[in-house]
Amino acid sequence: MSQIYYLIRSRADGRYLVAHPRVTSGTENNGYLLMFREDFDALSYLNTHGADVADQFAVESVAGSQIGSLLQRWSFVGVGIVQDPLLPKVEFLTNF
Repeated sequence: MSQIYYLIRSRADGRYLVAHPRVTSGTENNGYLLMFREDFDALSYLNTHGADVADQFAVESVAGSQIGSLLQRWSFVGVGIVQDPLLPKVEFLTNF
């Protein structure tokens, strides 16, 4: 059975919420796709860190088996699994 993850997506242009950690080499990248283990964690993140724009985003579910193709399609560097949506505490992975 596959793990389900929850992603935050813009209602306006369909882009996913991503993180761009500081890069010392100065190279640009498409960032890390932010993922949540529960839908309520994604909603908490939105309400805590973007309450004024939360209505412009939607939470969608995706099976873990689909993450690889999603990363490839959007050219993301990896994923950022949000461990605590209130702080936020994020675990960045390049091989998922």
